[in-house]
Amino acid sequence: MLTIAVVLFLLAAVAGIVMATGIFRSATPRPPVATVHGLLAASALLIAVFVAFTQPSPPIVAYGAVILILAALGGFFLLSFHVRGKAHPRAVVVLHALLAVTGVACLAVSLLH
Repeated sequence: MLTIAVVLFLLAAVAGIVMATGIFRSATPRPPVATVHGLLAASALLIAVFVAFTQPSPPIVAYGAVILILAALGGFFLLSFHVRGKAHPRAVVVLHALLAVTGVACLAVSLLH
């Protein structure tokens, strides 16, 4: 199941890169791309949290899940800017991405062991 979560996160990352590129070019993220990104990431997060807290797994899986929860909170914060039609704070975009990459890396490392 963790493999599915990592794959979904990687697909969400592709949409995230598309959105971040647009944001850094002062464009508003397209709603279909944002929706796909959010749905993929939310699905993956649910799987990761399920695995981390209901199945025997290494502690790094739980650390990754918690980091990804923080990334999701950043994503909701960014969504609030989108809904209000305001420019997305670039520092938050970067922080969101760094948290997501770190969390997914934790999950991927657990798969490699």
